[in-house]
Amino acid sequence: MAAKPRILTDHKDMIWSLIPLLVICVIIAAVSGNCAVGLSGKADEDRTPAYDIRAGLTADASTIGFPIRLPEIPAGWKPNSGSRKPVDNTVVSNSGFITNNGVYIQYSQTNAPEDSLVGLLSTDQAVGKGTVNVGGRQWVQYSDGSKRQIWVANFGDVRIGLSGRAGDDDFRTLAAAAAAAPVVKANSLPRPSG
Repeated sequence: MAAKPRILTDHKDMIWSLIPLLVICVIIAAVSGNCAVGLSGKADEDRTPAYDIRAGLTADASTIGFPIRLPEIPAGWKPNSGSRKPVDNTVVSNSGFITNNGVYIQYSQTNAPEDSLVGLLSTDQAVGKGTVNVGGRQWVQYSDGSKRQIWVANFGDVRIGLSGRAGDDDFRTLAAAAAAAPVVKANSLPRPSG
């Protein structure tokens, strides 16, 4: 049988030539172990390296002018991020966790007023929904019209905010951990001078 003239080739021929290449790529990726499919969404299946929350919050305690608390998170939760954001001539120290249900929840600490913290954590105009007592602290619940929740408690010299799409049980767990958390002792790192 003679070869098909080049002018008669179409998109079907291209698709049939790409299928073996895609199969080879999938086989190589599976054999190398560089890909995984996390169908359950659990934090322990996440292959992203964990964030060293103790080192991050210790560095914050050394450079920020308000007390920083390190919560003891439950087994199955994974710290995955840390950051600082400016608000009202001060900063917010943020730490993020993936719960054992595979949902993200953020833990924020600042000496800014509560309304400034809520404004930073909300994607739209947040409205108070009520209060809940957890760990001997009163947490004000906010909703901003999205599926995110925001809880804020006043610890005197610091406001702590929780935000994310996690359920009430996960919020209660982190709120209790925050209420029981010790203040991190600032280490001997030099403070930046600029």
